Amino acid sequence: MNRALTVDDLVIAGIALAAGLLAAFLLRMLLRWLGKHADRTRWSGDDVIVDALRTVVPWAAIVGGAASAGAALPLTRTVQNHVNQVLTVVLIFVVTVTAARVIAGLVRAVTASRSGVAGSATIFVNITRVLVLAIGFLVVLQTLGISIAPMLTALGVGGLAVALALQDTLANLFAGIHILASKTVQPGDYIRLSSGEEGYVEDINWRQTTVRALSNNLVVIPNGELAKSNMTNFMRPEQKLTVLVQVGVAYDSDLEQVERVTMEVIAEVMNGITGAVPDHEPAIRFHTFGDSRIGFTVILGVGEFSDQFRIKHEFIKALHRRYREEGIRIPAPARTVALQPGSVAIPQQRGPQEAGVEAAEVSPARLD
Repeated sequence: MNRALTVDDLVIAGIALAAGLLAAFLLRMLLRWLGKHADRTRWSGDDVIVDALRTVVPWAAIVGGAASAGAALPLTRTVQNHVNQVLTVVLIFVVTVTAARVIAGLVRAVTASRSGVAGSATIFVNITRVLVLAIGFLVVLQTLGISIAPMLTALGVGGLAVALALQDTLANLFAGIHILASKTVQPGDYIRLSSGEEGYVEDINWRQTTVRALSNNLVVIPNGELAKSNMTNFMRPEQKLTVLVQVGVAYDSDLEQVERVTMEVIAEVMNGITGAVPDHEPAIRFHTFGDSRIGFTVILGVGEFSDQFRIKHEFIKALHRRYREEGIRIPAPARTVALQPGSVAIPQQRGPQEAGVEAAEVSPARLD
């Protein structure tokens, strides 16, 4: 347009801009009200969607008001095109950020609702967010009239150099994806590596796996090392597991009585301790004629890995108390040393460093 700017133009533009701001405010209040109702539902996906709309809808109203205001002003075609481009870029940026948030939130909600998928693993969420932001960036460039074909070609050629420079990082990334896709390890599992690290898996991200030990310390393991290590997962194929408790009784014990009393103690502990599995059928297996005792193994069922320590603790206390009441002895190891008549035991001389040793070896020697 070539006509001069008038007061009417400014009034119309101001009304259009004010209408956009008012619409943004009202829409935000409406979406806030919808958000309160979404909090009452069980599905977390509606919370993500409403939260995203609270961002993009008001901005869309503002951009629409600004575009209407620009159209009401007598701007030249070049200036009008620049204004429209700027408003379009702003709208695309807001939509891209919101879409990244929505899609990442939906991925997190869907994975969290399925037991076989990594609910708290951030690797899928991060990859999804990066892909959406990259697509939005390319759309912005295309909107500004910048050809993205040479850029894609350059990225394809430079991707090889980047891959060579980031071998370890990419190895950890693909190792993390492989671990999650194979479902051998998921957040919440209790694992033990052949190198000795063990604990609950807190998170698997694009580079490393975070494990929380029973001491409540965090152990950070690169995904590549985790994929190559021999590992025991105590949560798969199921959380319930059996624990073995080794017990021994004296040779003069009535083994039938020992088995009966032990089974009664097992039933008492399994039905009274949190974390035990009462429907698991316990077992007692005698297996060894030892030096001073008959050894047997008690097999107990526990709900998950960390429960075994509490259940063993209570079971051993209850079993020891019951054995004392029933007169069942748990003998301590004993050794008898017999010396031939006419021989003298000459103890070896101990140095100052061995002064705290309880007993030294002796060697018999005959005196002439």
